[in-house]
Amino acid sequence: MPLNQSLVAELQKEAANTRKMLERVPASKNDWKPHEKSMKLGRLATHVAELSGWVTMVMATDELDWANFDYKPLVAETTEDLLEKHDENVTQAIAILENCNDADFEQPWTMRNGEHIFFTMPKSAVLRTFAFNHFIHHR
Repeated sequence: MPLNQSLVAELQKEAANTRKMLERVPASKNDWKPHEKSMKLGRLATHVAELSGWVTMVMATDELDWANFDYKPLVAETTEDLLEKHDENVTQAIAILENCNDADFEQPWTMRNGEHIFFTMPKSAVLRTFAFNHFIHHR
Protein backbone atom coordinates (compact mmCIF):
# COMPACT_ATOMS: atom_id res chain seq x y z
CA MET A 1 0.00 0.00 0.00
CA PRO A 2 1.44 3.41 -0.88
CA LEU A 3 2.16 5.64 2.10
CA ASN A 4 -0.42 8.22 1.05
CA GLN A 5 -3.20 5.63 1.21
CA SER A 6 -2.05 4.50 4.65
CA LEU A 7 -2.06 8.09 5.87
CA VAL A 8 -5.50 8.75 4.36
CA ALA A 9 -6.90 5.71 6.18
CA GLU A 10 -5.28 6.83 9.45
CA LEU A 11 -6.58 10.37 9.01
CA GLN A 12 -10.10 9.16 8.27
CA LYS A 13 -10.14 7.05 11.43
CA GLU A 14 -8.82 9.83 13.67
CA ALA A 15 -11.01 12.44 11.99
CA ALA A 16 -14.13 10.34 12.61
CA ASN A 17 -13.25 9.95 16.29
CA THR A 18 -12.46 13.65 16.54
CA ARG A 19 -15.77 14.53 14.91
CA LYS A 20 -17.64 12.42 17.47
CA MET A 21 -15.94 14.39 20.22
CA LEU A 22 -16.66 17.76 18.58
CA GLU A 23 -20.35 16.82 18.18
CA ARG A 24 -20.55 16.63 21.95
CA VAL A 25 -19.04 20.04 22.74
CA PRO A 26 -21.81 22.18 24.24
CA ALA A 27 -21.50 25.72 22.86
CA SER A 28 -23.14 26.97 26.04
CA LYS A 29 -20.00 25.88 27.94
CA ASN A 30 -17.40 27.62 25.72
CA ASP A 31 -16.05 29.62 28.68
CA TRP A 32 -15.68 26.60 31.00
CA LYS A 33 -12.18 25.75 32.21
CA PRO A 34 -11.37 22.61 34.22
CA HIS A 35 -8.47 24.46 35.88
CA GLU A 36 -7.35 28.09 36.09
CA LYS A 37 -4.31 27.31 33.91
CA SER A 38 -6.38 25.44 31.32
CA MET A 39 -7.59 26.68 27.97
CA LYS A 40 -11.30 27.47 27.79
CA LEU A 41 -13.38 24.62 26.34
CA GLY A 42 -14.48 26.68 23.33
CA ARG A 43 -10.90 27.61 22.40
CA LEU A 44 -9.67 24.04 22.87
CA ALA A 45 -12.50 22.60 20.76
CA THR A 46 -11.73 25.14 18.04
CA HIS A 47 -8.06 24.17 18.16
CA VAL A 48 -9.03 20.52 17.68
CA ALA A 49 -11.33 21.44 14.76
CA GLU A 50 -8.44 23.29 13.10
CA LEU A 51 -5.81 20.56 13.57
CA SER A 52 -6.51 18.68 10.37
CA GLY A 53 -5.57 21.87 8.55
CA TRP A 54 -1.98 21.09 9.51
CA VAL A 55 -1.98 18.21 7.03
CA THR A 56 -2.62 20.55 4.11
CA MET A 57 -0.17 23.16 5.41
CA VAL A 58 2.63 20.64 5.90
CA MET A 59 2.21 19.01 2.51
CA ALA A 60 1.86 22.35 0.68
CA THR A 61 4.85 24.08 2.32
CA ASP A 62 8.41 23.40 3.45
CA GLU A 63 8.23 25.26 6.75
CA LEU A 64 6.22 27.24 9.25
CA ASP A 65 7.91 30.39 10.49
CA TRP A 66 5.97 31.72 13.45
CA ALA A 67 7.72 35.08 13.03
CA ASN A 68 5.93 35.52 9.68
CA PHE A 69 2.76 33.51 10.28
CA ASP A 70 -0.40 35.60 10.46
CA TYR A 71 -2.59 33.18 12.39
CA LYS A 72 -6.17 34.17 13.01
CA PRO A 73 -7.93 31.44 14.97
CA LEU A 74 -11.47 30.54 14.13
CA VAL A 75 -14.05 31.83 16.56
CA ALA A 76 -16.58 29.00 16.68
CA GLU A 77 -19.85 30.19 18.16
CA THR A 78 -21.69 26.91 17.70
CA THR A 79 -21.03 23.20 17.56
CA GLU A 80 -22.01 23.38 13.90
CA ASP A 81 -19.19 25.91 13.32
CA LEU A 82 -16.72 23.44 14.82
CA LEU A 83 -17.98 20.56 12.69
CA GLU A 84 -17.99 22.65 9.52
CA LYS A 85 -14.34 23.69 10.02
CA HIS A 86 -13.27 20.17 10.94
CA ASP A 87 -15.04 18.62 7.93
CA GLU A 88 -13.64 21.28 5.56
CA ASN A 89 -10.09 20.69 6.81
CA VAL A 90 -10.41 16.90 6.61
CA THR A 91 -11.72 17.09 3.03
CA GLN A 92 -8.79 19.31 2.00
CA ALA A 93 -6.30 17.08 3.84
CA ILE A 94 -7.54 13.92 2.15
CA ALA A 95 -7.42 15.61 -1.25
CA ILE A 96 -3.81 16.71 -0.83
CA LEU A 97 -2.70 13.35 0.59
CA GLU A 98 -4.30 11.46 -2.30
CA ASN A 99 -2.12 13.45 -4.71
CA CYS A 100 1.17 12.78 -2.90
CA ASN A 101 3.71 10.07 -3.64
CA ASP A 102 6.08 8.39 -1.21
CA ALA A 103 8.92 10.79 -2.06
CA ASP A 104 6.75 13.77 -1.04
CA PHE A 105 6.57 12.42 2.52
CA GLU A 106 10.37 12.13 2.74
CA GLN A 107 10.84 15.86 2.13
CA PRO A 108 12.02 17.88 5.16
CA TRP A 109 9.67 20.27 6.91
CA THR A 110 10.83 22.86 9.42
CA MET A 111 9.11 24.71 12.26
CA ARG A 112 10.90 27.88 13.25
CA ASN A 113 10.53 31.28 14.82
CA GLY A 114 12.79 33.46 12.73
CA GLU A 115 16.32 32.12 13.05
CA HIS A 116 15.39 29.78 15.92
CA ILE A 117 14.64 26.33 14.47
CA PHE A 118 12.43 24.14 16.66
CA PHE A 119 12.80 21.07 14.45
CA THR A 120 13.22 19.73 10.95
CA MET A 121 11.68 16.33 10.21
CA PRO A 122 10.38 14.40 7.21
CA LYS A 123 6.83 15.44 6.36
CA SER A 124 5.53 11.95 7.21
CA ALA A 125 6.83 12.34 10.79
CA VAL A 126 5.36 15.84 11.08
CA LEU A 127 1.96 14.55 9.95
CA ARG A 128 1.95 11.80 12.54
CA THR A 129 3.31 13.82 15.46
CA PHE A 130 1.89 17.31 14.93
CA ALA A 131 -1.39 16.42 13.24
CA PHE A 132 -2.68 12.89 13.86
CA ASN A 133 -1.25 12.42 17.35
CA HIS A 134 -2.32 15.95 18.21
CA PHE A 135 -5.95 14.93 17.64
CA ILE A 136 -5.50 12.10 20.10
CA HIS A 137 -3.66 14.27 22.62
CA HIS A 138 -6.48 16.81 22.87
CA ARG A 139 -9.39 14.37 22.66
